[in-house]
Amino acid sequence: MDIGALLTTAGSLMLTGMVGVFVFLSILIGAVTLMSNLVTRFSEPEASPAKSPSFKSQGVPNEYIAAISAAIAQYKSNNK
Repeated sequence: MDIGALLTTAGSLMLTGMVGVFVFLSILIGAVTLMSNLVTRFSEPEASPAKSPSFKSQGVPNEYIAAISAAIAQYKSNNK
């Protein structure tokens, strides 16, 4: 085979593949859009969850700060 015939075959194969992928993705996008519209049309609205009381942050407890400080001091003394 000469190079011209090989390039023509490669080009037609590439074009066929690209058209196939484009058609598949177009069908996929259409199907997802259709399903989304159907779900939003026929689904019941969700009840809004009850709001939980918000707790104001009091900061880090002093016991945690003391434990972290002791751990850091111990690490520094062991790794001098």
